[in-house]
Amino acid sequence: MANQKVIIIGPAFPFRGGIANFNNALANAYNTREDEVTLFSFVLQYPSFLFPGTTQYEDGLPPKGLNIIPIINSINPFNWVKVARKVNEHKPDLVIIRYWLPFMSPCLGSIARLLNKNIKILAITDNVIPHEKRFGDKILTKYFVKSCDAFLALSRSVLDDLIYFNNSSPMKFIPHPIYDVFGKKVSKNEAIKNLKLSSENKYLLFFGFVRKYKGLDLMLKAMADRRIQELGVKLIVAGEFYDNKNEYIELISKLGIDKQVILHSSFISSNMVKNYFCASDMITQTYKNATQSGVTQIAYHFERPMLVTDVGGLAEIVPNNKVGYVTSQKPVDISDAIVDFYTQNREKEFSKNTAEEKKKFTWSSFVNGIDQLIKTVKK
Repeated sequence: MANQKVIIIGPAFPFRGGIANFNNALANAYNTREDEVTLFSFVLQYPSFLFPGTTQYEDGLPPKGLNIIPIINSINPFNWVKVARKVNEHKPDLVIIRYWLPFMSPCLGSIARLLNKNIKILAITDNVIPHEKRFGDKILTKYFVKSCDAFLALSRSVLDDLIYFNNSSPMKFIPHPIYDVFGKKVSKNEAIKNLKLSSENKYLLFFGFVRKYKGLDLMLKAMADRRIQELGVKLIVAGEFYDNKNEYIELISKLGIDKQVILHSSFISSNMVKNYFCASDMITQTYKNATQSGVTQIAYHFERPMLVTDVGGLAEIVPNNKVGYVTSQKPVDISDAIVDFYTQNREKEFSKNTAEEKKKFTWSSFVNGIDQLIKTVKK
């Protein structure tokens, strides 16, 4: 199905975060096979009082070769009519809408309903039932789901959630492809030097926005294990706090691990991501609940071992004792895995296996999977 005209609706550069990075990469994948692709992004994504971080934008140059139109206002119904009219003027074969939060349902669901009836509409669903639930989530989600022709889930757990809202439309699970937008690997020594860290230490990484469901507290409790202290392991926490940072600082102090934790608690720019991953021996995701996570796919790109908890779709793409560990949420089980990793010298073995395993998660396979799914939609 090459040479299609495709429109992707969702955040793109200069908006920051995993979904924007994903949309940029997906557009690149379509460009690579010479489809015509346009990104319809936001002029206003969240009102500032609803956004927990410092800024919704990232610095730097826009990705090369992408046609990004900033046009969507998430809270202005008159704008939604304008956006739908603009999309219809493009006469696309396929419209892909990114769905990740019920807050976006009125906007995205209304735009979808106003599109010409011959346009096929695919929803790529990061989450259907949000991590942090609020009143009205199900009603809002149902409004969006009923506006689309087909659904692509990035984890099997989200696919199961979708069936609750819609058991008749075509839907498919395809794993989150690898993030390849953060540059090439650098040596561990170079990465450590770039971060101004000591090359004499061992480093684990907890990466990304800090929210309660991501379980940083579990990782901190695991770090208090005397065995890990004796191994000289330090934890880098790299990412902006969307929770109360002081609660974590107090926990670090209470556990007596001040010297074992390195806090880089601001947004990590795209050009610095490679240094955090390449400096680290293993990437940790001690989530309390999850669907999927782009962090695992960044780890695959940089061929880094991983430790994840057995929630949502994380265990689906991190084979236990092959590319890393799948543990329970108990801090002692997390500690046991970390101790095994270092005492059994697993880094080289796991890194080699990630290099092989990541071949399953290419963007070309992802786009081909979309083609197969869309073929089943009747218009």
